[in-house]
Amino acid sequence: MADIRNIVILTGAGVSAESGIDTFRGGGGLWEQHRVEDVATPEAFARDPDLVLRFYDMRRAAIQEKEPNPAHAALARLDAEWPGELLIVTQNVDDLHERAGARRVLHMHGTHLNAWCAACDARSRWTGPLIDRPPCPACDAQALRPDVVWFGEMPYGMERIYGALRSADLFVSVGTSGAVYPAAGFVRDARELGTQTLELNLERSQGSTWFDETRLGPASELVPAWVDEMLG
Repeated sequence: MADIRNIVILTGAGVSAESGIDTFRGGGGLWEQHRVEDVATPEAFARDPDLVLRFYDMRRAAIQEKEPNPAHAALARLDAEWPGELLIVTQNVDDLHERAGARRVLHMHGTHLNAWCAACDARSRWTGPLIDRPPCPACDAQALRPDVVWFGEMPYGMERIYGALRSADLFVSVGTSGAVYPAAGFVRDARELGTQTLELNLERSQGSTWFDETRLGPASELVPAWVDEMLG
């Protein structure tokens, strides 16, 4: 890890799992007994908006009761103390990175704590329910939906992410399955650019063979130890 200046870190569900947030692929790919196709696509929202809104209202309420764990805290410490460029790209839609103190965070799949207005395109901080169709704070239209990227939609910040990967000396993947694209392809992009790659995961991901090094174990143990190494 010598001569590392710029770092891109990809975090997935395994980072938040130890805070009690269910992983996306747990239970055979079901989210709280719902099929992904029923709650995480634009077609599902058009077909049964009440089901989708209730589902996300429950998850929005639940994450506000969770707390950051040592992995979040360690990444926040790295964010605060690392002198070079650093970008934490998270697939997670909770706010635990930010609550731990991280600032250089990009939510490529959106966030539960925002609502997006389909009428005026405004995004507003949102902590309450959406099931009763509250008006948009920006335009008063009753057109709010969760600001979460569903299957079939384009993840946020891709241009910024690829720009960071091009200038990175190290790409680190933490707690990801390596099954969801485009995030699963970032390690290949990094390798093609000659960037060092490191995987920190509970078990080997689907793209594990692309990493220069894999360390297996709980994120709450692996991440603080790695951050200690980086900060000396």
